[in-house]
Amino acid sequence: MSFRSTILLLVAVTTVFAAKVSSAGEGFSEDLDFLNEHTQVVLLKNGDAAVAVVPAYQARVMTSTFDIESGPSLGWINRPVIERGLLSDQEEKGTLEEHIYVFGGEERFWLGPEGGQYALFFPPGAKFEFSQWSTPAAIDTEAFELLDKTASSAKFKHSTKLINHSGTEFVVDIDRTVRLLNQRDASKLLGIPLAGDLKMVAYETDNQITNAGTSPWEAESGLLSIWILGMYNPSPNTNVVIPFRSGDSKTLGPTVNDSYFGKVPDEYLKVGKQELFFRGDGTRRGKIGITSQRSKGIAGSYDAAGQVLNIVTYNVQEAPHGFVNSMWELQDEPYAGDAINAYNDGSPEPGKPPLGPFYELETSSPAAALQPNEAMRHVQRTYHFNGTEADLDPIANHLLGVSLEAIRTAF
Repeated sequence: MSFRSTILLLVAVTTVFAAKVSSAGEGFSEDLDFLNEHTQVVLLKNGDAAVAVVPAYQARVMTSTFDIESGPSLGWINRPVIERGLLSDQEEKGTLEEHIYVFGGEERFWLGPEGGQYALFFPPGAKFEFSQWSTPAAIDTEAFELLDKTASSAKFKHSTKLINHSGTEFVVDIDRTVRLLNQRDASKLLGIPLAGDLKMVAYETDNQITNAGTSPWEAESGLLSIWILGMYNPSPNTNVVIPFRSGDSKTLGPTVNDSYFGKVPDEYLKVGKQELFFRGDGTRRGKIGITSQRSKGIAGSYDAAGQVLNIVTYNVQEAPHGFVNSMWELQDEPYAGDAINAYNDGSPEPGKPPLGPFYELETSSPAAALQPNEAMRHVQRTYHFNGTEADLDPIANHLLGVSLEAIRTAF
């Protein structure tokens, strides 16, 4: 979940959400039928693999599967919010909907930073408080235009204006292409053979922002970043794993930032010499982050009950202006943010329900110091593999540097 915004969302959760919030346990075909009842869905298919994309929700990938007929739905979908739909100013909104519509979805487009003097979620003069926090419409309620579609890809576009906390205006063109990857693509991109009885769905989103204004974007007045977040169904048997570079903290930054919502306890975070494990069970709220210097451009998770190994990668690129910082305060280091994050949802306090529950894997682009008509791209690829441990273990070892057993038994 985005930094500290979960605190905001959960303040009003009891007034907005019914008991049935998560679609965990639903199959893909059931979720697809549900989505089609409420909005336009762009369905991409390649053999048995499928991805459901919703233009009205900023072209987010709502869910995917490796078996379109009877396979699981791999993204978390917030049915009550989708059923309510977007409410007009004349309709009664819950406190939560005044600030964000949490539709869910396993891969969505956002822009950073969230907090700080260059925040996009706090207008000029606003205090860094819940009552004055609001998700920009461009990444919350505005639809993206579908420009082109094939059987396995879809291209979207959106144009918007944004004003940050310091009063800087950004005129932004957003281009987003969602493309299914076949087994040959995945094998080549990951550098591993994929064989046996392995089932797979994989896709990439090619995300681009362009400075469509007449003035350069400069660090002194605030920069934007592309921020991709994915919500997944949690389970007691799901653990996240993120490999990282070991080394001196003065050069690479902290091994892990685990203080977003207070320090994560040892029973939810285990840090090794070159990898960390983090629970994705949806039972305790917490978030961790890895600096760009430590990131290897990859994160993963394993659902031992469903025998699904999830891999997320992104295009590692030079970051001369650093990564935007989303902390809710006036910052000494506004470009010392994280490149990769993971979030585990849970109850904010005794007696109150979680937002989902769900867990997230997130990646961010560098801060974009762009001249007029200049663009920055951030490409994220998501791979879901289903098979026996014998099928999945070589993939985990090669990509994440740890065995499947190590992930499964980390806690």
